[in-house]
Amino acid sequence: MRHTDAMPFLVSTILYALAVVLVVLTRMRLAKQDAPVAGRLEIPRGVVNAHTAVGALALVVWGTYLFFGVDWVVGFLGLLLWWVTTAIGLLILMRWMPAKGKHASEGGRDEWTEGPWLSMVGHLGALMGAIVWTTLFALDKY
Repeated sequence: MRHTDAMPFLVSTILYALAVVLVVLTRMRLAKQDAPVAGRLEIPRGVVNAHTAVGALALVVWGTYLFFGVDWVVGFLGLLLWWVTTAIGLLILMRWMPAKGKHASEGGRDEWTEGPWLSMVGHLGALMGAIVWTTLFALDKY
């Protein structure tokens, strides 16, 4: 490992663990085909699959860079994948947008939460994590 400072590595490791939880929980919440999911809008299955696939690849590539000190190109690719995952996750948050019209239905619920807060905390946290990782990467703190 070539970490120049222990604090950025500790912060990045914590963010990495939270990212793993986020990708897995999003998949668990939205992957059921027969059960309705929480929110006001239905998210296409392809978006959920893309979030899982790109997120898993991002975690592998970024984790390889973070924990094994490989070339910076791997870290750059990992960050790029993580930004794509974050963008998809923010699109998933759109399921909580209010539906308008006289035939609009009430938002769905699930056993995880009564509202959008878990998704908002997770995916806005992913955005903050991407910003922190990108800043540390750009400042060459790894």
